[in-house]
Amino acid sequence: MTRRATLPALVLCPLLVLTACGEDGAGGGPSPTADGTPEPGVPAPPAASRAPAPGDGSQDPDDINGDGHRDLLVPVFPGDDRQTAEERVAVVYGSEDGLDPATRTVYGRRDLGLPALPAGFPGPDGLRAADVTTADLDDDGFPDFVTTPSTETAERQDPRGEPAAPYVSFGGPEQPAAKPEAVPLRLPGVAGVEPGSLVRGDFDADGHHDLAVPERATPGAARLVVVYGPFSRAGEPARIDTSLPYEEGTLSADGIDPTGEPRATALLRQGLGDGGQDPNTLYPARPGTGLTGEVRELTAGSGHAFGDFDGDGERDVAVGDDGGRNNEPGYETEAPEVDGRATLYPGSGDEPVVLDLPEPPAGEDSYYGPGGFAAADPDGDGRDALLVATYDGAVLLDGDARTPVLREGPARTADGERTKAEDRNARPVGAADFDGDGRDELILNWAPDPLFALYGEKPAYWWITEGATDRDAVTFATTEFAPRRS
Repeated sequence: MTRRATLPALVLCPLLVLTACGEDGAGGGPSPTADGTPEPGVPAPPAASRAPAPGDGSQDPDDINGDGHRDLLVPVFPGDDRQTAEERVAVVYGSEDGLDPATRTVYGRRDLGLPALPAGFPGPDGLRAADVTTADLDDDGFPDFVTTPSTETAERQDPRGEPAAPYVSFGGPEQPAAKPEAVPLRLPGVAGVEPGSLVRGDFDADGHHDLAVPERATPGAARLVVVYGPFSRAGEPARIDTSLPYEEGTLSADGIDPTGEPRATALLRQGLGDGGQDPNTLYPARPGTGLTGEVRELTAGSGHAFGDFDGDGERDVAVGDDGGRNNEPGYETEAPEVDGRATLYPGSGDEPVVLDLPEPPAGEDSYYGPGGFAAADPDGDGRDALLVATYDGAVLLDGDARTPVLREGPARTADGERTKAEDRNARPVGAADFDGDGRDELILNWAPDPLFALYGEKPAYWWITEGATDRDAVTFATTEFAPRRS
């Protein structure tokens, strides 16, 4: 049972005409309709492409070129046929004015010095954005790319060969490069890792970036490996912890403070379910110690987000109903404490706070939910609101206030066919302060394929909003992002 894609940890508004960014219009603008006339409100490909300027380094794991401005990783599907295109990962670089999509780099496997894919793959250079995590492992001020094997790669791995392990492509002022080649992460006897489940954090609040790696499951031998930084250029961590209790699941971690201010980042394990709302286990983190085995079982819910939702300076976690349901007879509903609700667990240890979530439209009876949660502080008051994906787009829950966050894709496809109204809604994927003004921008995306409405796959259009307003800082489409090499 597959549900819609949930929100990544970010590195992640009534509809009006969207604005471009940059004096040369390179930030995008209205997209042409089938007859060639501009369609208001739809992002267009940037008019230019230029390399980023190297920086002096920073402590932000999302500042790829170390110039002091946050960057954004996005998936790219080059070529005319997006259904068969090899995926790449692109970095859209930030500036003092926010994201500048005209300044970008597109990476494939060879660009990161990764080993060739096993025989039988359609192309040698494909790279899924979901398999890439950025973290400054060697503590040089420039994030490194950590790439885990995709599910397909792991399944095709020759059992007589080396296990499918994460690889590290070390960064620098000129960003990650193919030379020297990527090195495997040194893990203690791990037979492989769960594809796409590695997460970053600073679990012991020492200012060095760490990784939590779920071991590739073997019968009765699921294990969590926590590797603490700094790492050597040979991929060797400073220390390793394999003592934590663990069952199979999906990991997510609290965000590393982009200013470099040390804070202990907790870890959340979402258990394996069958399409409904899954159980959650929280691993607390302590300065100087790291993740502890004193786990806390939270309410079920497949949506989750870390943030400071009560503004007390402590990090909280929200879990709740993302709308997904098991499609087996008798399992279409959830328990009352889960159904249509989000629960906020304060970092202070105070009693949880329960929020009622927006109700789905009448007649919406699918077992695919609209998506997940993200924390966002669009007004810069130091207290996060909860950004919740809905069937119509998203809603920002800030105390008793509820603000719709709506953007739409084009009314017609490239071949002139009308796009169904319910298939035009953009989806929220996170929030971040890209322009450094202390207020978060919201990130939404959309794809013309009707399956995007179900799975969130292959997004091509992006909106970076000006907080929770009806204006946008920048919009862009990735349809013409070209790989670095053919």
